[in-house]
Amino acid sequence: MQHQRVLVLDFGGQYNQLIARRVRDLKVYCDLKPCDMSVEEIKAYDPIGIIFTGGPNSVYDERSPHIDPAVLSLGIPVLGICYGCQLIAYTLGGKVEHAAMSEYGKREFSFVKDSPLSAGIPQTSICWMSHTDHVTAVPDGFDVLASTPTCPVTVYGSARKRIYGVQFHPEVVHSEYGNKLLENFLYGVCGAQGDWTMGNFVAEQVTRLKEKLGGKKVLCAMSGGVDSAVAATLVHRAVGDDLICVFVDHGLLRKGESEEVMSVFKDKLGMNLIRADAGERFLSKLAGVSDPEQKRKIIGAEFIKVFEAEAKKIGAVDFLVQGTIYPDVIESGKDKSAVIKSHHNVGGLPSVVDFKEIVEPLRDLFKDEVRRVGTELGLPERVVQRQPFPGPGLAIRIMGEVTREKLETLRDADYIFREEIAKAGLVGKIWQYFAVITNSKTVGVQGDFRTYENVIALRAVTSVDAMTADWARIPYDVLEKVSNRITNEVPHANRIVYDITSKPPATIEWE
Repeated sequence: MQHQRVLVLDFGGQYNQLIARRVRDLKVYCDLKPCDMSVEEIKAYDPIGIIFTGGPNSVYDERSPHIDPAVLSLGIPVLGICYGCQLIAYTLGGKVEHAAMSEYGKREFSFVKDSPLSAGIPQTSICWMSHTDHVTAVPDGFDVLASTPTCPVTVYGSARKRIYGVQFHPEVVHSEYGNKLLENFLYGVCGAQGDWTMGNFVAEQVTRLKEKLGGKKVLCAMSGGVDSAVAATLVHRAVGDDLICVFVDHGLLRKGESEEVMSVFKDKLGMNLIRADAGERFLSKLAGVSDPEQKRKIIGAEFIKVFEAEAKKIGAVDFLVQGTIYPDVIESGKDKSAVIKSHHNVGGLPSVVDFKEIVEPLRDLFKDEVRRVGTELGLPERVVQRQPFPGPGLAIRIMGEVTREKLETLRDADYIFREEIAKAGLVGKIWQYFAVITNSKTVGVQGDFRTYENVIALRAVTSVDAMTADWARIPYDVLEKVSNRITNEVPHANRIVYDITSKPPATIEWE
């Protein structure tokens, strides 16, 4: 089945993946594509609508991305957001100027004329601005639809041309009715039918996978994370015992996770799952190593070696399943200006596995969609909502050398933190939360004795896409319970600190 599709053209703004996710959440399929997509490519894509994203540029800078004016003559509805709004006006003969005062943050705006975009939205509401330039005169045939005191053209458009510009960011949660505005564009202007649901996705994927993989030998590397778990479950639904899963247990998972992987996927779902218990091997390789990048390289290399040994026992396979998701696909098409840290995943596996083709059943999905697919497939909530977890596991949440003692201390501290977050009803409200063993020890008093033990740091952040993050305002009473429990129940921990640094300047993980 060919779903209706919306094209989101990427002009370099920080919220561009979020725009695509909002469209998908409104049950309309979309793809995020480079802004230099040609008119012929756009026609071939056959979208029901096009969205121009924001970006950091000025339309008057010759190095800024522009569009072929023919895109606006295709008869396809277009919505421009922020830079996209300015670009449409500039391209069609309107006027864009440097604002006397840049606008950042929440602003009150008012609709001054009814349009399809304003249906069901109060005349005055709050939006989120982030711009330096703004439109001061709309192109011929367009109307000003909304204004703020400092931004006279906040929304403009032409019902006849079905082209609209919005200066603010409707995709962010700070814009009160931003989602409703996007819904109005998709359904009221583009004529969307809302045929993109995870129930439909599962049914269609299972049918396709049966046709493609049926009767063939299929191999999957399971990490215990959400992506590989959902990918494996989806393929298993289609081909059953033709799928062989290898779970490389490097001994660096959180408390109880290794056992849970075996319980859920082997015992309950009946998967053909092989566990390679390599904890001692990884621990010996990490002995004496403190540098985080070195830890990553050692773990990545050993992971591949262990998987290779298991794959040789299995022999040649027809297909290798990977849990690639849509943000991986988007990022792989972009130049990286700097390496913040090396990421460990199963990207290195193809060179050591004798296979014919890679299968990536989740490559069109965002992370939140992957979780919804997991729910559709009947996976337990604790698996589907599992915290984001780095490939090198607890090794990079232990500052300095990784030892068995530190691993046990961290597992217990992290488990208590996660347990208390759950008891407080905060699980769905915090993006990520975990404990870290710092490279410091401090003096403490426990009972009648002086101690000299590890400082445990707690990290919790709120985020939309992990590109930026803010530290989570966890209630003090919850933090107090966590601190009291860790210092009383966990050996070798006598001081708890809470990380209140946002990203940037920090990263979410400590290493």
